[in-house]
Amino acid sequence: MVVYKRIRDLREDKDLTQRELANYLNVSQKSYSRYERGERTITPEMLSKIATFHETSVDYLLERTDDKTAYGKKENHSNR
Repeated sequence: MVVYKRIRDLREDKDLTQRELANYLNVSQKSYSRYERGERTITPEMLSKIATFHETSVDYLLERTDDKTAYGKKENHSNR
């Protein structure tokens, strides 16, 4: 499942440690590490929290889309 790679990549893009993200998610660093390695199933609720933290969609995490933009959030493409 690609979700594991995507959550790791998103965390690393923000230069966060596993512990920092685990603290936000209210789980241990060990549990979070298992999510990233695919050793622990990510519940829908946890997947939603991870997506919210990274301002992306669950569909992006599940590789249903390559668009990182969260639903309802529009990027500003104006040339100001």
